[in-house]
Amino acid sequence: MKIAEIKDLTVEELNAKLVELKKELFNLRFQHAVNQLENTHKMTEVKRDIARVMTVLNEKNA
Repeated sequence: MKIAEIKDLTVEELNAKLVELKKELFNLRFQHAVNQLENTHKMTEVKRDIARVMTVLNEKNA
């Protein structure tokens, strides 16, 4: 997800996206633990997306 796309979202949409990304990360970690995850780079991408969303949320709240 690009930072420009994230900045266009409202605070409510950002919060919803954050919850969605955290659920996705949980599922990826679970798949990784039981050796069903083929693309481990996906975990890194999701973590970075979470950080981007949290950064924009902090900017909008400040």
